[in-house]
Amino acid sequence: MTHGLDYPLSGISVVDLVRGPMASITRYLAELGARVDRIDEPGSAMDAVEALVANVGKQHHRIDLMSAAAQTLIDNAHIIVADSDQPIDLAALQRERPELVTMTVSDFGCNTAMTNWKGSGPVLHALSGELSRSGIRGREPLLPPGDLAYQCAASQAAYTLVTGLYRALKTGVGDHFDFSALDGAVQALDPGYGVNGSATMGKPANLLARARPAAGFQYPVLKCADGHVRLCLLAKRQWRGMFRWMGEPAAFASPEFDKMIVRYKSPELLPAIGAFFADMTREEIEAGGQKFGVPVSAILTFEESIDTDHVRDRNAITSLGTPDGRVAKVPNGMLCIDGLRTGLGAEGEAQAFRPPERSSDSGQPFEGLKVLDLGVIVVGAEQGRLLGDQGADVLKVESRAYPDGNRQSYLKYGMSVSFAAGHRNKRSLGINLRDPEGRKLFLELAAQADVILSNFKPGTMESLGLDYETVSAINPRIVMVDSSAFGATGPWSGRMGYGPLVRAATGLALAWRYPDDPEGFCDSVTIYPDHVAGRVGAMGAVALLIRRLRTGRGGTASVAQSEVMLSHFAADVARVSLGLPTGTPSDHPYGVYPAAGDDEWCVVVVDGDQSWRGFCEAIGFSAGEGLTTPAARLAAREGIDAALTAWLASRTPLEAATALQTHGVAAAPMLRLADLPDFAYYRDRNFYRTESHPYLPEDFLVERRHVTGRATVDAETRPAPLAGEHSSEVIAEWLGLPAETISRLEETGVIEGVDPREWKAIEDTIAPSEQGRA
Repeated sequence: MTHGLDYPLSGISVVDLVRGPMASITRYLAELGARVDRIDEPGSAMDAVEALVANVGKQHHRIDLMSAAAQTLIDNAHIIVADSDQPIDLAALQRERPELVTMTVSDFGCNTAMTNWKGSGPVLHALSGELSRSGIRGREPLLPPGDLAYQCAASQAAYTLVTGLYRALKTGVGDHFDFSALDGAVQALDPGYGVNGSATMGKPANLLARARPAAGFQYPVLKCADGHVRLCLLAKRQWRGMFRWMGEPAAFASPEFDKMIVRYKSPELLPAIGAFFADMTREEIEAGGQKFGVPVSAILTFEESIDTDHVRDRNAITSLGTPDGRVAKVPNGMLCIDGLRTGLGAEGEAQAFRPPERSSDSGQPFEGLKVLDLGVIVVGAEQGRLLGDQGADVLKVESRAYPDGNRQSYLKYGMSVSFAAGHRNKRSLGINLRDPEGRKLFLELAAQADVILSNFKPGTMESLGLDYETVSAINPRIVMVDSSAFGATGPWSGRMGYGPLVRAATGLALAWRYPDDPEGFCDSVTIYPDHVAGRVGAMGAVALLIRRLRTGRGGTASVAQSEVMLSHFAADVARVSLGLPTGTPSDHPYGVYPAAGDDEWCVVVVDGDQSWRGFCEAIGFSAGEGLTTPAARLAAREGIDAALTAWLASRTPLEAATALQTHGVAAAPMLRLADLPDFAYYRDRNFYRTESHPYLPEDFLVERRHVTGRATVDAETRPAPLAGEHSSEVIAEWLGLPAETISRLEETGVIEGVDPREWKAIEDTIAPSEQGRA
């Protein structure tokens, strides 16, 4: 355990009965200090490397689930998590002990038409809409690397568990969650319906082109003397820095190049930058980027990434012994609590947890919590939205001088479908934090708050005089969470915080390309790890609120998006350190195959002899009878693929997948985002709902709830705010200031209301028949 750290979940006992990659759900709880007792029944098996990274920090028991020893662990648990096929009735346990939190984990949830389907990483990617956006126009879709879908789903599940635990400790009302890995992947990886940015390229999901994005569409990757670099030229000042760095070439001197769309459409600009970089090393380019304010990163391998000075300085990688006596390198946890890394080996001890007197339960875990949300872009949107969806009073703190990039819109005011979905259940407070009176006002609000969220460049809160030391001096109960690209410390802490650069620097961008095309980088329009990092930050906030029930004091949680990403690829990092291959399927067929229709695809995954026999029966492949081992099937993959492709040619992806699933083979049609709402699974789960917004001419879709649970209520439906829409209202409510004082603050610009020009733009945009919704 980290010396001197009071782990947030110290005293919490968890029983883990989950196999496979979703076993990492409870690893999060172990990192936060819970005692996790993992029961592996005699004879159970799991891939050695996968088991190492998914189960580190847990107490291991190879005992029968029906034994007295197992029953004792179950009787003393606060949380029990199990696969849906385990011989234990978690729902019945939760009924007997109403304060218990239980979770049944499966690929497709209970009581849906797909409950008995077999899942896999590729299947989740296909059914979530992620696969349809991965790849390059004109080529087949490309499966994302690693176990990305499952790992993002595990993050969603872990957040759900700590939320359920907080509610149970506070009110005595637990819950039983029916957790679907597909639900989790859709929400936490790169949702098409939510705050999405490039996930839908600024358009509603149903208007996306069917094809995958063109090569180099965004965040281009360029060759240099010793590899590749990725460039992100978004803001005018960043382009101006690039222009100066290149020696101010006359060909690009026009002020028109200050516009991002002009730069994207220029056929000469990228080749010119590529020629400028061609003879430089990655290190030289990164140094130039720092000097001129240009967001750029070297494209690194996993091996290079974990061996950087930054990773070593942050102690982000640690060593673990393997069962066969070797030593593997693995990512060392996702969170820093109170400035200290939680690490992978917390191994919390079960202690008596004595929460304060319990409060009444409304079904909303965070009812009564006050949150100051300074977050921006996707991570910032998600952290606060997760709390607001479940009852917290979340104030989005913003200003006209430094607007949230999410406010950029196709409308003439700062609202869009993406913003409305990502910032629902918040109110907006416009305030000038650079003004001494504005800072004073914020500190008065902070004295009333429970949580403060931010994801600025490290050092920003300190420069504003709003650091934890200052705020906690007036409010010792405050919980503060910060998120940044590479963390608050280390040589890279000052780097620009864009997800594409994080993916480049941590090895993911290099892994996410066609194996036969070294230039085929395919993650350019992916929003990762933004959504899932928001969940990790929210999880840290809730864990500290749980600790506050025990201690009465707050604390800090810090998230580095790069370390979230490395943790999701922990198995690959470990394999690399052990000299083992990554990204190589262990059986065949495994991949994406064309089916009947225009650009229609089906994923098929065989993962063992039983699955193989079902595959042969499904497609009538008699030649497969002699291929009785994975090695034999891998050697015969050309013939297998030819037979499968011929069989698929006359079948739609859904017809083919249904036939294969009937025979026990993991398969799924590739869905596009526009397909999701009407797909049978999502209808069965009642997953989406349509919402309207008083300042939008169109309705939009959002997920109905974070998880399906017995006592879980749907997310709130309060509309996302205009900038400054509730400034006077929240100042009066939180601080009780008189109207004349609030008027003076508005007149002097300390607090800001909605710009009158935005009201006029709204009137011009919303048809008179629609204005009654406002």
